[in-house]
Amino acid sequence: MSEWWTYSLSDFLLFSPRTYYRLFELYNADIWPIQILTVMLGGAILALIRWNGVWQGRAVAAILAMCWIWIAWAFHAERYATINWAATYIAMLFVAEGLALLVVGAIRSPLRLRPGGSVVNRGGLCLFVFALLLQPAIGPLVGRTWMQAEIFGVAPDPTAVATLGVALMADRVVRNIMVVPLVWCVVSGATLWTMEAPDAFVMPVAALLGIGLLIWKAWTLRRSRRAAGIAPV
Repeated sequence: MSEWWTYSLSDFLLFSPRTYYRLFELYNADIWPIQILTVMLGGAILALIRWNGVWQGRAVAAILAMCWIWIAWAFHAERYATINWAATYIAMLFVAEGLALLVVGAIRSPLRLRPGGSVVNRGGLCLFVFALLLQPAIGPLVGRTWMQAEIFGVAPDPTAVATLGVALMADRVVRNIMVVPLVWCVVSGATLWTMEAPDAFVMPVAALLGIGLLIWKAWTLRRSRRAAGIAPV
């Protein structure tokens, strides 16, 4: 029997790259034209970010929550679980993220989003725009077909990156809605790296950027509170 240290990540991969990307192809075909709706919802989030109305944060959090819960059921539970037994548990995490967005961002204390001003806010906006407009094109650019593209709102990777971007634009530190997106960035990056995908670096880089900006945001908010004589939260 081989020793445990002789195993690599590829030994635990339950599917081939061809099977993985074929799954996205069939998924996109099955749910068409929902992708058009989710891209429009992403555009609505961009518009809401620029609108400083009372329902801004509630609407954005609600849209993201619906996307996470949809992906939990339609992608992870119904499709990904057919090739990866762990997808059932991942679906539960995605549902938890959707509920957290509703409770934290829409019900208990609505988010207020600020796309400009600080480096953190601008970085969050860049992450969101990347997830919505550029990330779906990465697959075709590295040789996959457009039918295998991963679209915001229906695919986990761009939805996780977009959620990180929104969280970073919030007027406060919202760690509790960043945990699952960061975990998924690591899981997805490890999966793609094991499959030797040329775009395996994208999700880990997004996670590192999100963590770095979060730390910077927490530090600057703490410093501003001290300067104003407010006790740190």
